[in-house]
Amino acid sequence: MKEIAVITGASSGIGEAFVKEICASDETLDEIWIIARRSDKLDALVALTGDRRLRPVKADLTDPEDLESLGTRLSSGDYRVALLINCAGLGKRGNVENNELEDIAATINVNCQSLTLLTKIVLPFMKTSEEKKKGGRIINIASSAAFLPQPGFAVYSASKSYVLNFSRALGAELAPKGIVVTAVCPGPVATEFLGKATNGRETEFSGIRKNVVADAGKLAEASLKASYRGRKILVYKFSQKLFHFASKALPTSLILHFEQKLLKN
Repeated sequence: MKEIAVITGASSGIGEAFVKEICASDETLDEIWIIARRSDKLDALVALTGDRRLRPVKADLTDPEDLESLGTRLSSGDYRVALLINCAGLGKRGNVENNELEDIAATINVNCQSLTLLTKIVLPFMKTSEEKKKGGRIINIASSAAFLPQPGFAVYSASKSYVLNFSRALGAELAPKGIVVTAVCPGPVATEFLGKATNGRETEFSGIRKNVVADAGKLAEASLKASYRGRKILVYKFSQKLFHFASKALPTSLILHFEQKLLKN
């Protein structure tokens, strides 16, 4: 039986960083399935790493047929999923009334629906164990945006709240099978995400955010370590831990007030 990893959003950003980190640090896997819509990017990643275990899978996770084909591919071989990393995600900045309908739908579909459906498809093939934390591992990329509603990024923050709560509940369900589910909650990360979220208007974080930007490679490394240790949630970097604490300690109305002030600056 081949032990495999399945990584979505693998063509860039955090997903690409996970692929590089796993190639460099994990010799236990027989295959590493890297999933994204851009096959040229996946092929370039294979060439860059030189890792023969990489299996590029071109798929649009919002397409039911592509999701079904992934399930068929898993069932057609003797595979056991040791690691599932859901990195695919998107979002658009701006008030809801100004967002395009298709952008709102895509955010909800990719961040919530596709993540959930793919997880459901993979679960029958996950490595299980009667020993606590000795089964397969699932890493879901949420965000510190999950902790509170965010004006100007309302749909994205709500979708990441879904990812966080889904991960927590799923982890409780799968614990008897030894499967660990870890929700990763970073703040701003240096990837292509900002450019896409602003339609190219911004490519670098500014204001207070520029001082707390995380490196995707270090985030991937920390996330894998947290997963191995059986952690249910990783709030990445001290600044985001403070934000997490504030979200619990302060009234939501007060934090919303400060967020709106920041939007005006």
